[in-house]
Amino acid sequence: MNTVIASITFRAMLSRRRVLLLFALPALLLFLSIGLRLSGHSDLDNATMLLTQFGLGALLPLLALLAGTGVIGPEIDDGQIMYIMTKPIARPVISTTKYAVAVVLVVVFGVVPIFISGVIMTGLTAGLATGFAIGALVAGIAYCALFIAIAVLSRFAVTIGLIYALVWENLIARYASGAKTLSIRQWGISVTDMITNATAVKADVHSSTAVPLLIVVTVAGVAYAGWKLRTLSIAGTE
Repeated sequence: MNTVIASITFRAMLSRRRVLLLFALPALLLFLSIGLRLSGHSDLDNATMLLTQFGLGALLPLLALLAGTGVIGPEIDDGQIMYIMTKPIARPVISTTKYAVAVVLVVVFGVVPIFISGVIMTGLTAGLATGFAIGALVAGIAYCALFIAIAVLSRFAVTIGLIYALVWENLIARYASGAKTLSIRQWGISVTDMITNATAVKADVHSSTAVPLLIVVTVAGVAYAGWKLRTLSIAGTE
């Protein structure tokens, strides 16, 4: 970790227009949760549906996409990343610091609101809020690693990320059983299912598969981003 890079990245992320989305998405989740609670429809089934479909299915991947690509993608596109890489800082430190910032943003704007949403609707009943928070945490960590890797790989990282998060996970993986194994969202649900006692939470991917895949994607994504920055450095000096 490099505190200077982290500080600069945080300021950049929180000063851009995208910060409005960082606040808007969790605010919408909390609004829907309060609405269900006030209308008397905040039972475990409805809470599970909201947290699964909107929390893990939309809020989390979109926030991770904004954070994972935003912490490094714009700097690569406009060439500012080369200025950072001229400093005596190891390339993996740069990518790891950027990744850590993305994870913190996802925790603050994604994981915490998901937990609060669960508490609003069901309290701590059946460990639903805790289960979804932990599931969102591990999924968010993996999402950030995947998206930061895509950001250093392609200028079209946001488009590629949207295709994965919205098309693959919410369309293909929802109806094709084999595709669910390659869905970070499904891995997060699997971890949630391990923790909560709510019968409404049903994982389509077993934890023995989900947990190792979460680790592999996280480690591989961060490692690839660090390796790719070395390539960018060589290209820049040439």
